[in-house]
Amino acid sequence: MSQASQRPAGVSTPRLVNQSEEEFARLLDYYQIEWQYEPRSFPLRWDAEGQVVEAFTPDFYLPQEDLYIELTTMRQSLVNRKNRKLRRLRELYPEINIKLLYRGDYQALLAKYGIAEETEEV
Repeated sequence: MSQASQRPAGVSTPRLVNQSEEEFARLLDYYQIEWQYEPRSFPLRWDAEGQVVEAFTPDFYLPQEDLYIELTTMRQSLVNRKNRKLRRLRELYPEINIKLLYRGDYQALLAKYGIAEETEEV
């Protein structure tokens, strides 16, 4: 099933940032799981004037599961920064249901569904 068939008429597929996100979106579409791409940003830090200086925007939101998904298939140094942001998000927004998929989780998911990952972001 194609991505376009999962979208209501007139709603285009969002531009995804990398190959991992595109593959994950295709997997969700194939299994007819409704998803949204980066629908919400969560402020994490503010300056003295109350302006947001740091935020976290999870990659996917699955409305039927009320679950945000963040894919982390990049270098370890960036993963550490993302882990810190995720901890802060959970402190500030404990009601938010979010799952972080690390590279190994993501590769296992692709293998489970018989999808070969293309090399990227190493």
